[in-house]
Order: sequence, then C-alpha cells, then structure tokens
Amino acid sequence: MPRLFSSRRLIAAAAIAACAFPMAASAEEVNLYTTREPGLIQPLLESFTQSTGVKVNAIFIKDGLIERVKAEGTNSPADVLMTVDFSGLIDVVDQGITQPIRSEALSSAVPANLRDPNGHWYALSLRARLIYASKDRVKQTSITYEELADPKWKGKVCIRAGNHPYNTALIAAYIAHYGEAKAEAWLKGVKANLARKATGGDREVARDILAGICDVGPANSYYVGLMRGGKGGPEQEKWGAAINPLLATFKDGGTHVNISGAAVAKHSSNKGNAQKLLEYLVTNEVQALYAKVNYEYPVRAGAAVDPIIASFGALKPDPLDIGAIARHRKTAANLVDKVGFNN
Repeated sequence: MPRLFSSRRLIAAAAIAACAFPMAASAEEVNLYTTREPGLIQPLLESFTQSTGVKVNAIFIKDGLIERVKAEGTNSPADVLMTVDFSGLIDVVDQGITQPIRSEALSSAVPANLRDPNGHWYALSLRARLIYASKDRVKQTSITYEELADPKWKGKVCIRAGNHPYNTALIAAYIAHYGEAKAEAWLKGVKANLARKATGGDREVARDILAGICDVGPANSYYVGLMRGGKGGPEQEKWGAAINPLLATFKDGGTHVNISGAAVAKHSSNKGNAQKLLEYLVTNEVQALYAKVNYEYPVRAGAAVDPIIASFGALKPDPLDIGAIARHRKTAANLVDKVGFNN
C-alpha cells in the first residue's frame, strides 16, 4: 500500500487539485469530495480504477463540504460525497445536496439500520465505541454503557470532552434507548465518577489507565489498532498493551457504532460511476481492505476483520437506526452543557 500522506501535504494537494478540477467528470472518471483524508482510502480508490478503468478524482475538504457544494450549485463537479461520521451524512441529506440511488448490491451488503431508508446514503465502515479497561485492575470481561454511572467506578473513569462528536453520538444513542431524563441522570452519574476532567483524546484514556489515573473509559475501537499496530510509536504501543478493549453494550441493545459512509451528489453528472464506486466499496474483498486500512469493522457481514480488532470478540452492533440516533444530537450536546460535564 502507498505510504499515507501528512495532513499538510493532503491539504496542499487538494488546493492544487481544486484549481485544475474539471467542471464535470468524463465517462471514465468520478469526482469524490471527502472529509476523510484520501490517504486512508487511496488504496481502495486505486483498486477501483484498476478494476473498472474509472479514475477517481479525490478532493479532501476538511471543513465546509456542505458550504462548498451549495456554493457550486448546479455546476458542482461533485459526484460522490464521503464523510467520516454519520453526522456528516445526515447533514448532507438535510441540506438537500444528495440524491437517492437504488441498488441491490448496496442494499444486500449494508444492513438497513446503517443506510438511509430512502437511499440517500450508505455506511461503508464501522467504528465501535468500546470501554477500555485496565488489564491489571479490572477483572470483569464484559460491561454495559449504563454501568459507567455506577458508583463503584467513582474516581475511576476517564473520557474525552463530552461535546466531542464521538461522545455526543453515544449520548444521543442513550437518549434513543431511554429518553432524555434518564440520559441526563446517567450523564450526571458518569461525571461523578470521573478521575480527571473530561479532556484529551481517546488514546489518552489508554495512557491514563496505564498511569493508574483511572481504570476504565469509553474510546473508539480503531485506536487500539493504531496503538498496538505501532502507528503511534513505541510509547503508544505500551498504552495499547495496558488495556483490555471491552465490547460494551446497552442493556437492551448492542454495541454503539459510528460509521463512515457516502452519498451521491444531487447534481452529479456521472451518477452511474458514482453508484459503481459505492457498490465496489461494499464488495467482500474491498470491505476487508477497507477495514484493514484504518482498523475499522466492515459493514458487510462475513468480510475479514484485522486480527487486532478481531481479538476483541464478535461485534454485535446496536440495532438502533443511525438516523434515529442522529435526531438526538442537539439534545445530547445540550445535556453536556446542562450538567457541566466538561467543567
């Protein structure tokens, strides 16, 4: 696989490409606007080109994807819009810059709760919200999200800021399961159990568990792969080795997941190639590669999972519809402020 580019080089390349970007892709091309760094998916795009002969023009747009597409209007060259999380997918649909596609290949590969019921977007990979637990101090091998508010964890929980999208998504899922009042009580309970201020990133949860600051904390599955796989250097390998990644679940559901996914742009002049790209990305072989590139889970049942991620056990994603969870994002963010979670 080609070496991943740095963010600075990617942004510079995107700026150069944008100046020379065609107004519309030819029949042998497809234009991809993506909030996910192209280096992470470049092997997949190159594989698509080799398989189909269709070139992918990938433009990385870290911020302002919706604003750019809306400003371009009917002249937008975008064919496919790819986002790094479900919030982005919901937003591009809500802003009216996508169009539905109907595809048996996509519908059969992507579970119903991981795609738009009207065909506007489809998940392409999954990230599970785990609980990192100390190998030395936590003996239990299973845990629920509800349990994070149990007083037995007082002074033992680490977490990143509550208003980070990873956590607001989990809180939104809690609201979808139990309602706003119970979610608020739970959030207060988690805050009462914090070992330190809610800050840092997911990998810092593992770092602080190793340091003995806390014993457990929510964090994403792929960071374990990055740490244990050596992508973060020797120090982070020690962080990854200090934890047991537990596939937490809701008591009445499964493991909360977030997704990367894609939609076809409303004014695509090359809808056929756009659909072809999405269908290619959910094929069995490519799903395995997709999952391995960034230590993610495939959306397609039966596709191979990286051994590090597979070692956590079988993932049983929460069956809640992603769209239903997304409707509670604003309420979740408001609850974080209301309980002073980050204070």
